[in-house]
Parts: sequence; structure tokens; C-alpha cells
Amino acid sequence: MVVHACHCRWCQRETGSAFVINGMWERPRLRLLAGRSEAVLTPSESGFGHSIHRCPSCKVALWSHYGGAGPLLAFVRVGTLDEPDRCPPDVHIFTASKQPWLTLPPEAKSFAAYYDSPEGLWPAQGVARRAALRPAIEAWQAERQAMQVIDP
Repeated sequence: MVVHACHCRWCQRETGSAFVINGMWERPRLRLLAGRSEAVLTPSESGFGHSIHRCPSCKVALWSHYGGAGPLLAFVRVGTLDEPDRCPPDVHIFTASKQPWLTLPPEAKSFAAYYDSPEGLWPAQGVARRAALRPAIEAWQAERQAMQVIDP
């Protein structure tokens, strides 16, 4: 759907690098060629945490599910793909915390935090796929919200 280069401090900490490159796919489109993944729940700034799926043998992070869309979207670590060169970033996010020694290309689409709409940023096919998935994401969010316990 889209490829993000995320420069937030959480991604820097989790990857041990200056940023992470995540390709966003609908979970049913994601297919492991062999074996299984191991889900590790980690804290996140949103408070909802996210699930990082790792190779059970080498522990490399393969993809994540974040609180906004839960298990419906997979944020795949592009470096784990057979042909990562085919997935350059469409947009750079959370550049307010970008490492100061890293210079982005002048033509790069970038945002200090996140952005409001994928229109004009994502490939057209990705925008259409997101629109098709939106009702399921909203239902998942409503279910998650209904399950939260509120302290008196």
C-alpha cells in the first residue's frame, strides 16, 4: 500500500538504527514462505503496544501490527524481503526526531510527525486498498474501545 521510513525514537530504539523502513500490507496478503513467526508484544508511545513478529530461530523482526489497525495491517520490514530494492520509501515520517547527521533527498516527502491523509502521498493503488480496508479497521477499533476498562 505504502512504504514508510519512520524516524521516531521508538523505531530507532527497536531497530538499533536511525530509522526503519516498513512496507504496509493487508495481513491476508502477507505470506511466509517457510516456518512460523513468533509474536512479541512491546510497549508503544500510543499506550496500546504493538506486536512484533520475529523469526523464532534468528529473532529478526519480520513485521509489526500497531494499535491503530491491529492485526489487519502488517508493517513489513523491507530489509527482510527477497528484493528490498523494489520498496524505496514513499514518505518519511516523524522526521522531527530524525538523526541530525542524516540528510534526506530534497525531493523526499517528509513530515515532522505523521500526516492526515494518504492522498497525494501514497500510490493510487494503496489509497484504494486502504479505503477498502477502512470499514474493517473502524470495526476493530470500536471493538477494542468497547473492551477497555475505565477506572472510576
